[in-house]
Amino acid sequence: MTPPVHLRAPAKLTLSLRVTGVRDDGYHLVDAEMVLVDLYDELDVDPDGTGLVVVDPDGTERAGDADDLVARALVLAGRTAGVRLRKRIPAGAGLGGGSSDAAAVLRWAGVDDLDLAARLGADVPFCLAGVAGTGRARVTGIGEVVDPLPFEARTLTLLTPPLHCSTPAVYRAWDELGGPRGDHGNDLEPAALAVVPELARWRDLLGDATGQRPRLAGSGSTWFVDGDHAAAAAGVQVVHTVGPDAG
Repeated sequence: MTPPVHLRAPAKLTLSLRVTGVRDDGYHLVDAEMVLVDLYDELDVDPDGTGLVVVDPDGTERAGDADDLVARALVLAGRTAGVRLRKRIPAGAGLGGGSSDAAAVLRWAGVDDLDLAARLGADVPFCLAGVAGTGRARVTGIGEVVDPLPFEARTLTLLTPPLHCSTPAVYRAWDELGGPRGDHGNDLEPAALAVVPELARWRDLLGDATGQRPRLAGSGSTWFVDGDHAAAAAGVQVVHTVGPDAG
């Protein structure tokens, strides 16, 4: 009997994002800077088992299904295993939790092909390459081109509202708005605010508490500022960038 393997899947934070074009198939081309931070999901992978159990942040357990990115990663890698996934990265927050979970499974299975990883989603290649690299990269194409950048130690404060931002809906809004350019390093910010107007209230809450202009992480819903502002506002989380072997 093979003992289970414990894996950590770090969150991804998109520090900046420019939309540089749209392919004929509708996929958007981006030029983004991404980093890994020390907020983790955890997975126990049993090579002799089957099935997926997800433990939500409140401790509730539920059975995963075939559409879960972890299950799809196992199929893509041609492997079977039992997986117990403990979620700590908020869903729908733009922090790549599901993508990082899938990347952790691909690493466990010995898969390092970024084009293959991109079949699971645009953030999966960075999450796969980032752990083996510097934890920081320039990401282009539809997410499959990952060019490592030097590691930079950094402290950031995140505010994750109780709001869900649908990435496809935000990109559709970006198209409908005529492809706006974001004033604060993220071209998706105007579109995300159009889809979920309540995001603005949370942006202003963090801005008033810290004296900084918050930036939106990817398609949202997380806002972030530089520095440790744990004492400044309720509901914030202080994270740090992490380098190689983050997983």
